[in-house]
Amino acid sequence: MPSFRIAYALLPLCLAATVSYAQQPAPLTQSVEAQLPSLIETYKDLHRHPELSTHEERTAATVAADLRKLGYTVTEHIGRYKDGSPAFGVVAILENGPGPRLLMRTELDALPVEEKTGVDYASTVRSTNAQGQNVGVMHACGHDIHMTALLGAAKEMVDLKSQWHGTLMLIGQPAEEAVGGAKAMLADRLYERFGRPDYILAQHDSNDVPAGSVAIKGGPLLAGVTSIDMTIRGIGGHGSAPQVGKDPIVLAAEFVLVAQTIVSRQIDPQQPAVLTVGMIHGGT
Repeated sequence: MPSFRIAYALLPLCLAATVSYAQQPAPLTQSVEAQLPSLIETYKDLHRHPELSTHEERTAATVAADLRKLGYTVTEHIGRYKDGSPAFGVVAILENGPGPRLLMRTELDALPVEEKTGVDYASTVRSTNAQGQNVGVMHACGHDIHMTALLGAAKEMVDLKSQWHGTLMLIGQPAEEAVGGAKAMLADRLYERFGRPDYILAQHDSNDVPAGSVAIKGGPLLAGVTSIDMTIRGIGGHGSAPQVGKDPIVLAAEFVLVAQTIVSRQIDPQQPAVLTVGMIHGGT
């Protein structure tokens, strides 16, 4: 699992470069290798038990419990959504004297994807999505890797406390795929309650980068996102007499094509922008 190995090893190295050190960090190779067997089991457990956005109860509890065992001060159920329902955000704090406050983040949620990998730890979980459909659930975006890497880095930083000083703030972010978990945590006064970080680190695995490699980029990386739900209403009618109704499916099809001109004709061509229609439900 070279990609997992690199992701896990990278986080402590990033921390070493960011948090104020009293002396040079000890070599990580041996401790990383020693942790790998237990971390791989953690990864497989998280992979077997994925949960959809806003439903990450077991996942959040697993991450929180592991961080408590390491000595972090952990607070669960951080966040509240627009409808008032609580989120499963996790915050873990490790204070180690004066110095910078570093925030490290991992996502918690999985995707509505049926797993067909055939591995012995494959997910067989099924759940009901926001549209009421029965769907397979899988960590198809690598959030299981991200969580495992965060837990591995968390242990390294505990073991290396004599070599750094500052405050480590670890975040388990729910509903990243549904675009709402971070906002829910901020709305729950995340920074007012736990402190505003001086630095923030996040990571993401990628199948565009060869195994055994780490990719970095100066400036913004990946994308911010805004999600919009639209309802196009029509008037029902018989399929043989379309003139007596207003067909919302045709209107939706026209909208999909016209919406693409928002990027091509309304956005500065030097500014990156993507408009994606990700899901359509229509007709009865």
